Amino acid sequence: MGSRDAVDQAFSRLAKSGRLLRVARGIYVAPSRGREETQARRTETVALSIAAKGKVAITGNGVVAAKSFGLISQAPDEVTFLTTGRSKQLTVGLAKASLQHAPYWMLALGRSRAGDAVRAMAWMGAECAEETASQLHSQLSVSQWEALSAVRASLPTWMAIAVSKAGIYGGLRNGGGATDQRPRI
Repeated sequence: MGSRDAVDQAFSRLAKSGRLLRVARGIYVAPSRGREETQARRTETVALSIAAKGKVAITGNGVVAAKSFGLISQAPDEVTFLTTGRSKQLTVGLAKASLQHAPYWMLALGRSRAGDAVRAMAWMGAECAEETASQLHSQLSVSQWEALSAVRASLPTWMAIAVSKAGIYGGLRNGGGATDQRPRI
């Protein structure tokens, strides 16, 4: 190996020559050779690699989660990931993405469907919380809803109340309790 300056200079030369892409400060990736991998997928792969290297949690943001549940029809073009680590900007080829630090409760359930429900509710906001929670209750399996209900204490008050109400009233509407017909996944 060489000195820190020599290594930095070598990375800089490789980036200038196109043999490496500088994604963020101190983070480089090899450029893709073909078009088989979409830019969005590649950006997600880089973000997940950064998370694994830094031992931090990372997941999609509330907009992506809300779209996956059909709560909204369009999502913005910008790619944002939520993380327990530091916020930073990434540039992978022509695509730009950001890692945005988020509070623990947004990432407590990880990349699960129940975790997506938390992020979707947070993005939709307190004014739509009860309606959103009711819609999510009908879309989540019983085990996913139970996982969401189990973390109510760490959620903001408005969200915890909405989850509780949807669990009580949603369960009654859907034939709750032991006769609940939602799948147990």
